[in-house]
Amino acid sequence: MAKSIQILSTKKLSGEQKQALENANLNVTETDFIQTQNKPFELKDLNENLIFTSQNAVHSVLSDPKSEQLKSKNVFCVGLKTKILLSESGFNVVAYTGYASDLAEIITLIYRSESFTFFSGNLRRETLPKALKEADIKFNEIQVYDTSLTPQKIKTAVDAILFFSPSGVESYLKENTIKKETCFCIGETTAEALEKITKNIIIADQPTVEDVIEDVLQEYK
Repeated sequence: MAKSIQILSTKKLSGEQKQALENANLNVTETDFIQTQNKPFELKDLNENLIFTSQNAVHSVLSDPKSEQLKSKNVFCVGLKTKILLSESGFNVVAYTGYASDLAEIITLIYRSESFTFFSGNLRRETLPKALKEADIKFNEIQVYDTSLTPQKIKTAVDAILFFSPSGVESYLKENTIKKETCFCIGETTAEALEKITKNIIIADQPTVEDVIEDVLQEYK
C-alpha cells in the first residue's frame, strides 16, 4: 500500500476545495499563515477611478457606509474573484487582470490621462504604485486593511505545500524550512518569493485557488 500524500495549505480552503483534494486520496492539513483585518480609513480625496488588487480591500471598503457613492466610479482590479465580488456589489469594473503588472500596463498604455485611487493593504507590492508614478499618472492610495504574518511550526512531514501570496511564503519560512517538498504557487509573484529557496515550484495557469488545486490533482493522480 503506497503511503498517502500529505498536502499542506498555507491558508484555509473552502469545503469544496478541500473535498476535491481528499477525493483524490490526498491528506490535507490547512493553516492560515497570514491574517487580514480591516483598518479604519476615510473615504476622501477620491479620484475618478478606483483600483482594488484584493478581495480584502473590497470587503473593507464595502463596510464603509459611504461606499454606495463609489459605485458611480469606474473600477480596475486584479483577480477574477475580486472582479466578481465588485460586480456583484454593484461596481462597474472596466478592466481586470490576473496580475498587478498587467493592470499597470493597461492603465499606463490606455488610461494615462485618468486619475486613480488605489485601495491597498499594508504589505502590498510596489508594482502598481511604481508604474503609475513613473508614468506620471495622477493617483493616491488609501490603506484599508492590514495583513499580519502568523507563522507556526509544522511538525509533520509533508510532500507538497500550497502558497497563495508572497506574505504566506515569508510567514512559512519564519518557522519552517523547505527541502524536497513540491511548492504549488498561485502565481508568479508568489513563486518569486521562493526562487532562491527551491526549484520544485509549480505555478498555476490562472491565479486562482481552484487552479492551484487542479495542479495538485494533476501532479498526484
